[in-house]
Amino acid sequence: MVRMSPRISTAILGLVVLFALAPIAAHAQATSRLCADQAGEAPGPACLAARKNLGTLPRGPLYWRIYTFDDEKAAAKVRPPQGAIVRAFGQVWLFDVGDKGRALKGGHHLADVGPLPLGAPKGDFTAEYLKSTFAPGMTAPVHTHSGPEAFYAISGASCLETPDGVQVGRGAGHSLMVPRGPPMLLMAIGPETRQGFALILHDTSSPPTTLTSAWTPKGLCPKD
Repeated sequence: MVRMSPRISTAILGLVVLFALAPIAAHAQATSRLCADQAGEAPGPACLAARKNLGTLPRGPLYWRIYTFDDEKAAAKVRPPQGAIVRAFGQVWLFDVGDKGRALKGGHHLADVGPLPLGAPKGDFTAEYLKSTFAPGMTAPVHTHSGPEAFYAISGASCLETPDGVQVGRGAGHSLMVPRGPPMLLMAIGPETRQGFALILHDTSSPPTTLTSAWTPKGLCPKD
């Protein structure tokens, strides 16, 4: 049996407590890992559910259009040319970017998230759709995007901190948006597990996501 001095024992105990109290971190919205099976539907890193090259974007307000369908066949019949069909969280989803959504046969129009903070878009764009599950207190690493990012949650509560402050959304169907450029930290707050999607609408010639250590969050997200 190995005996340790009281000083070493106290130090080890302190490290155990420190790790136990540290916030959970995961490479959440900063990933290009393709979803497989149930990936992204248990607490842990997000995954890439779909990617669509959109080319040059039209002028005018643009929205992330979100639908659900009973099955993939019904969604495929009415999928717009640049739409993406995703099976996640026990449902079939159809995502698209354009003007405000209209009814699609066989589908349920859930939301138009936007208008997306694009400014005057130049060049070609790609839409990346991610899915993720955050346990309460879980965060994404600090990162930036080469285009706007939007979030749509189907459960839980979200806090998005940037150098400009925080945005908070609660309950099923809440959404948040952030323009291109600023570093950000996404955090699940409240007592409920947060599940949902993210859209990164990025410049095709630039990486969608870049991790950064140039900014440190101030911890402004509420703890409840």
